[in-house]
Amino acid sequence: MYTDPDTNCASSAPPPPPPPPPPPPENSSRKLSPFIVKLRSAPPSYFFQPERPLPDKVPFSAPRGPYFFYGTLCDPAMLCDVLGLENKPKLRPASITGYECKLWGQYPALLDAPEKVIHGAVWHVETKEHARRLAEYETDNYEAEPCRIDYTDGNEPLEDYGYVFKFVGNVRDLSDGAFDLAIWLRRMKRVVGDA
Repeated sequence: MYTDPDTNCASSAPPPPPPPPPPPPENSSRKLSPFIVKLRSAPPSYFFQPERPLPDKVPFSAPRGPYFFYGTLCDPAMLCDVLGLENKPKLRPASITGYECKLWGQYPALLDAPEKVIHGAVWHVETKEHARRLAEYETDNYEAEPCRIDYTDGNEPLEDYGYVFKFVGNVRDLSDGAFDLAIWLRRMKRVVGDA
């Protein structure tokens, strides 16, 4: 027998349990959107998967062949230092069409520009080691790209296909101006062709 304390009446059934407490207020910063809930519960196949992994780009990779230089490497002594050559290389004067130069700090930066002509010099890279050293010298802001070379010394061949290091960094870092090799060498306390 159960006695209700409020009414002092006897009853055979116990009273119902008290109602549950109200839920705590929702924390809006913890509430997840339905989209996030769906993404978290989605299987891996729900997301885009390339057919095969993209090939890793090898840093400082460059092919062998004729290279057109338009900046500091137009100086044979500088090229000799960069490549660790025993003798100064013989460069051929040449030009390429379809490019223009801007300045990246004190260094020239080659960009696409239809009909414009850049003058420089060519040297034939014969070893992978020399190609790698050139790419390291140019840093990852430049990349070797194919180009058509027109030799300006009148010797055969008159034209060739080779490579040039084109600027691939942030173009907002570039400024207008012209690179002058003689001035740059004086700043570096070097003389043109000095070994």
